[in-house]
Amino acid sequence: MSVRDPYDVLGIAKTASQDDIRKAYRKLAKKFHPDLNPGDKKAEEEFKALNQANDLLSDTEKRARFDRGEIDASGQERAPPGYGGFGGGFEGGGGFPPGGGMGGFTEEDLSGLFGGMFGGGARARRAGPRKGADASYSLKVSFLDSVNGATSRITLPDGSTLDVRIPPGIENGQTLRLRGKGGPGSQGGPDGDALITVTVLADPTYTRDGADLRETLPVDLKTAALGGPIMVPTPTGTVRMNVPAGSDSGTVLRLRGKGVQAHGSKPAGNLYVTLEVRIGKPDPALREFLEGWTPASAS
Repeated sequence: MSVRDPYDVLGIAKTASQDDIRKAYRKLAKKFHPDLNPGDKKAEEEFKALNQANDLLSDTEKRARFDRGEIDASGQERAPPGYGGFGGGFEGGGGFPPGGGMGGFTEEDLSGLFGGMFGGGARARRAGPRKGADASYSLKVSFLDSVNGATSRITLPDGSTLDVRIPPGIENGQTLRLRGKGGPGSQGGPDGDALITVTVLADPTYTRDGADLRETLPVDLKTAALGGPIMVPTPTGTVRMNVPAGSDSGTVLRLRGKGVQAHGSKPAGNLYVTLEVRIGKPDPALREFLEGWTPASAS
């Protein structure tokens, strides 16, 4: 099946700006995305064509070469004008005049002749292997997945899916590179890479400080005053922690190894728990005690 003109695919004029190209691509990509058209082969083919057209036209160098006729709509090199035949040609069985092998032309003469016809010897030769274009994607991951590590799935332009390994400790805005998962190479060159920019979603419980995590945990008056165990949520599950007697609001306790999980040569971080003492509604016995209690003077 022939490759369609990229301008026709995106429904834009050849004078369109780069911004026009981006807007046209986004509008049509939303319309034909495989996730919104499950099982629709026509939409899938249109989505493929959109990505191929956008890959060519969004690259200013590729677009200029396409407009000049140097590459076709699939990004492949075109043969220079006149390639494969020379009009009137040479007479004789081998294509050269008889009686002199090359009819009196030296290798330098032929090099000059071909160079003049094709705009230089380098352009007369076909392009060598070229790596395919890199493909860019965005991926949103939960805070806990960024801390513990996980596997997420993304949908590629051709409708197929790709499982992406999220390493523990990945940060917001970091880019993962999946080699060979981009556009196809040409002339035997390697495929391009997939570049995945990660957005880490905020979490209502935890904040991150490097490899360490922090959370604020409410504790009742009795436990804060007398001490005792409490249950603490962590990224890997709830654990039991002992509160020392006489703990005030703002007391910080540490749970070793309950922060960002170990990865590579980096050890696991810690989880720091800030206590927030909550009195609640006093019962009659507590009210009676407090009314008759005189705090000891601070030393």
